[in-house]
Amino acid sequence: MAWTWRFEKSDGTETEPALRPEEFTTQGDAESWIGENWKELLDGGTEQVTLFEDATEVYGPMSLDAERAEQG
Repeated sequence: MAWTWRFEKSDGTETEPALRPEEFTTQGDAESWIGENWKELLDGGTEQVTLFEDATEVYGPMSLDAERAEQG
């Protein structure tokens, strides 16, 4: 199984992230990576992410903008 992130604008269109991770072997590794790199991704134009296990959507979209997420 491979865990991957899809990087998106706030309208759901896919975007090229400032950082491109490899596939992760566990959900925890994928979530740790996003937790460590969300600010750089947000600064680079990614506004939300969706997590996939292989081709199955696990959750998302999840906003990277903490202020907007608190209001939404």
